[in-house]
Formats: sequence, C-alpha cells, structure tokens
Amino acid sequence: MLTPMNAFDPRLLSASRRTFLRGSLAGLGAFAVNGLLNPQLFGGPDQKWNGIIPAPHHTPRCRRVIYLYQAGGPSHLETFDHKPKLAEMNGQPMPESFTKGQQLAQLQGAQLKCFAPQHGFQKFGQSGQSLCELFPHIGSVADDICIVRSMFTEQINHDPAHTLMNSGAIVAGRPSMGSWLLYGLGAETESLPGFVVLTSAGRGGQMQPIAARQWSAGNLPSRFQGVKLNSIGDPVLHIGNPPGVNDAAQSDTVDAINRLNRLRHIQTHDPEVLTRIAQYEMAFKMQSSVPELVDMAGEPRHVLEAYGAEPGDGSFASNCLLARRLAERGVRFIQLYHRDWDHHGNIRNDVKLKAEEVDRPTAALINDLKSRGMLDDTLIVFGGEFGRTPMSQGGSGRDHHIKGFSMMLAGGGIKGGVSYGNTDELGYAAVENPVSVHDFHATMLHLFGIDHSRLTYRFQGLDLKLTGVEPCRVVKEILA
Repeated sequence: MLTPMNAFDPRLLSASRRTFLRGSLAGLGAFAVNGLLNPQLFGGPDQKWNGIIPAPHHTPRCRRVIYLYQAGGPSHLETFDHKPKLAEMNGQPMPESFTKGQQLAQLQGAQLKCFAPQHGFQKFGQSGQSLCELFPHIGSVADDICIVRSMFTEQINHDPAHTLMNSGAIVAGRPSMGSWLLYGLGAETESLPGFVVLTSAGRGGQMQPIAARQWSAGNLPSRFQGVKLNSIGDPVLHIGNPPGVNDAAQSDTVDAINRLNRLRHIQTHDPEVLTRIAQYEMAFKMQSSVPELVDMAGEPRHVLEAYGAEPGDGSFASNCLLARRLAERGVRFIQLYHRDWDHHGNIRNDVKLKAEEVDRPTAALINDLKSRGMLDDTLIVFGGEFGRTPMSQGGSGRDHHIKGFSMMLAGGGIKGGVSYGNTDELGYAAVENPVSVHDFHATMLHLFGIDHSRLTYRFQGLDLKLTGVEPCRVVKEILA
C-alpha cells in the first residue's frame, strides 16, 4: 500500500474544507489506482486488460488474426484474378467506357493500352480455385482459402491507402484495426504485447515506406498501440540486463519507478501515466518472454524447411514462423508487412521474385496452424492496400488501382475453397458483390463476436468506429 506523502504534515491541521475534500478524493483515487494496478491486493481480477466488451455480441469464431500485409499494391492480375479477355486485348486501346472520368494515378492523361496478365493461371484443389501459376504452394491449400476478388478502396496513393486499410479512415490519427481489437477484447497473454508488428523486404519492386502510424493506437490510450519487433538481431533493443544488474535488481527498479508513477497519477489523473506503468511492467516481463519466443532450437527441421525459414534472417518466411509462435502465446493481432510490391515496371520478372518469397511460407503457415488445431480460430489475411491497373505503364508495369483488387483469407470462421465476387472481364472494376474496406473490417470484427456498430470510443464528442459512418455490411456469404 502507498502511504500518502502528506500523512503527517502539520499543515493539514489548518486545511480548508475544500482542501480536505480534494485530499480525500485523492486518497480514494490512490485506493482505486492500487486496485487497478495491483488487483490481487484486493482479490480482484487479473491485472491484464480484458477488453471493453464484457461479453461477445454474438458467438465468436475467431480468437486472433495473422495479417500478411503485402505493402505496395500487389497486382490481382498476376496473383488471384484470371482475365483471359485482357490477354486477348493485349496492346489494344483500353475501352474508354471503362476509364472515362475515372481516377488514375500516374497514367492520368496517358494513352491507355491493355496489358495482358504476365503469367498463366491454373486450377488447384478439389474446389478448382484459379490462381496464378507462380503460387503453387498456396494452390496446394486452395481448399482452405477464400479469395475475395471484388475488393475496392478509396485512396489511390500508398500512404493514405495504407491509412484507410489499417484504420478505416483517410486521415492520420485514428486507431488501427489491431488497436481496436485489443481495446475491445484485450489480449490472452500477460508476458507479450497483444498487438505485434513484424516487417520484411525482399527483391523485385519499389520499396514504399511504411509508417508507425499504421499500427498506432490513434485516439485510443497508447497502451493499445502495436509493438514493432525487429526481424534481425535483438527483437527489442536493450532486452538484456546491463552488466552487474540481475533480475531482482531490475524488478526493484521497475517497482520503484512505478510507485513514483502511481503518485504522479494521483496528482494528475492522466490515463497515460497508467499506460506508462503497464508498459514498464510489460517490458520487464518481455526480458524473459522475448528470448524464449525467438529461440527456434526446439523447432523441428522439417518445420523450418516447410517455411523456407532461416531464423533471424529478417525474411518473410522467418516472420511467418515467428507469427505462429506469437499466436501460440496468446498475441491477439499479428501483422507482417512485406514490402516491394509496387510494380510500375518490369512486373513480369519482379512479381516472380515476390512470389518466391511469399508463396511457400504462406502455405506453410496455414498448414502449420491446421496441424496444431489452431486454424479454425485464427484468421489469416493476405493482401495489400490496392491493386494494379489492367493498362500498361511504361510498357512493362502497372499503375496503382482502386476500383478492383483481390484479398485472400483463411481460417477463423471463413469458408474454404470458395471465391467471392468478381471484377469485370478486363479486371478493371468490382462488378459482382463489391466489398469495401469497411465491409472487410465489419466482417473481421464479426468473426470475433463483435457488432462493428457497437465497438466505439468517445473522442471530442464523437463516437469513433473502425468502420466509420458510411453504411457497410458483414460479408456473411464467406463465413463458414
């Protein structure tokens, strides 16, 4: 228990009624803060955040997300959306009926010519899913995946498109989807952050920047922000104790700092002080949990080979394996950013390099989770911020495109072996069962047992939502 700093201050004898009441309320605040920060002291619940939603709005199908974010805008025409008609029209002018008055990025005002898919497609699995031939490993799990071919978005440049896909808003400063889930449901782990981000880069394509605001807590308290772990070297800087400092001494230091922070909170009532206390405690726990997390000595050789992973090399494959280990340890939202998908030129060769990096580990992750009985309650998402144009850019590449693109999902209550929606015959616009970014967010929350319209946060007089204010829907047709 904390002893009030002024418990024996003689000045209290001459305190006014207002001072007395203010001091009494502060004492009650100290009691409440201690109950929040050390609930075992009062026989309360566990101190970890258990979410703002006391009970699911409906039966949940999902417990966690692994989001394989392909940053840069993968071409749906060289991945998941087969367009033979576009191949037939290769080199011909793009019909003006498709493009007149439409928003384009760098092709605005240019002569628009049809650009054939640069690689063939094959049918995979008993379901006959049609995928680009560059993705045979994903094809091997075709009966476990759902391909949504009718996605569309609003933002045609990378940064605002990332912001929309991650936060549901085009303005920076809104909470990311991982932060919303952590705020709503809490985490299932006390020794690791509930929202973890990993990044990787490879060959083939322009490396577009990604920003920390893509996993920001935005208007929510900062305790819900994603925590980025390094993919090469120590996952967290200064994870080990300095020479001469043991765990007991470190624990004493953290306890002393947090006692001071509790006193500070009594004075200021600033919720960010509570975040600081929680983060000091989390950092101390991570000093033991993170080294164990990244120690791959216990992983069988056949598992490493299935992923194509060399632990510690910073690759997408190694991050996929690490994502499975994070999921096993109760992390709620795991997001892997893989960059270089921006193919304004040389798409034929560069998309092949990207496929070599992501095809095998993506399939391995799905199979690994399935073998461990975790796929049913783990949602896998594979996709980027937008697609690419059916028109050529510079003769060998494709420009940004928002009217139609594809996303792959698996596990977590999603039907396997199905495709949903379609773009037109040239792959330009979503014309059958269009799915917006907000529809995707509403569907993801639904899988967690959350009604998207009821997960809100009051900020400056507004009830903020991940799905914004425009009408959106849960895509129930793809739910198992």
